[in-house]
Amino acid sequence: MDIKKVAKDTTKVLTSYLTYQAVIIITNQLTETNPGLAIWLSDFSSQGKIQDGEAYLEELLQENQELAFRVMTVRDHLAEEVAGYLPEMVRQGIQQGNMAHRRQYLERMTQLTTSETNPPD
Repeated sequence: MDIKKVAKDTTKVLTSYLTYQAVIIITNQLTETNPGLAIWLSDFSSQGKIQDGEAYLEELLQENQELAFRVMTVRDHLAEEVAGYLPEMVRQGIQQGNMAHRRQYLERMTQLTTSETNPPD
């Protein structure tokens, strides 16, 4: 298991997700202040580029530098705000999810065992 590769891949996914969230925030803001630009950004973002945050920003920089810098600024702010919470929240979320899955599995297995030992009358 290559822990560094897992960490690198996780960072890339998280970075892309924060880019996506920044675009949503900016689109919502623009809907109120500049609806035409909000529509343009929404159309630009819906073309599948946003799956890779860095590639998305490269293309956005070519199309609209001001919006690209705005996305980078909001993304940076989001990263700073959530970074402190993430390690504990991720661990807790995984532990709770694993516990729920195990409990459901055990309940299913117990029901199967009970129904097999107690046939209907």
